Amino acid sequence: MQLKWLEWAKQIQSISQAGLAYSKDIYDIERFEMLRDLSVEIMSQYTGVEGEQVRALFASETGYATPKVDVRGVVFEGDKLLLVRERLDGAWALPGGWADVGLSPKEVAAKEVKEEAGLEVRPVRLLGVLDKKFHDHPPAAWHVYKMFILCEVTGGQLQAGMETLQARYFGEDELPPLSTERNTLKQIQLLFKARHVQHEAWLD
Repeated sequence: MQLKWLEWAKQIQSISQAGLAYSKDIYDIERFEMLRDLSVEIMSQYTGVEGEQVRALFASETGYATPKVDVRGVVFEGDKLLLVRERLDGAWALPGGWADVGLSPKEVAAKEVKEEAGLEVRPVRLLGVLDKKFHDHPPAAWHVYKMFILCEVTGGQLQAGMETLQARYFGEDELPPLSTERNTLKQIQLLFKARHVQHEAWLD
């Protein structure tokens, strides 16, 4: 579902951000500013979002541009997988969100499961890292890596959180409508298989 204009806008923004971070020549800096303005104009033109809002969300970071990291906690109860119903779109997803500065991936996974599903968990192992662009997610302004971390429940009580409406376990053959911005059917199916594959991976 990748759109060429979106890919071009992201690449132009990435080039301009790196150029502004490392260039010393005032004329080069001016050219990179023009490139950043062009990326904002493309995003605004195709999305209908006002330019300053696009700039604030899409073109305000500094330093070398790198992918964002989305961390998802994967919790099973028998043959059923924990999903939470998102307030934003009313659809279901693995508990998780953007990685936080200062926290390891496993700390992020445990925090997100607690906040969104009420459960205390122990992260066990990394099930997989996927590049969002190779999966059927809606178009997004950022390049995103998705980390899926298997967790075991150690306490707490299953309940919704501030960002979720419900928290429930589902079997592979009874999955609800999924929030495809956060996870796809193919990814969920991969997780049902991956939990049985034994391998070691560092989480710290």
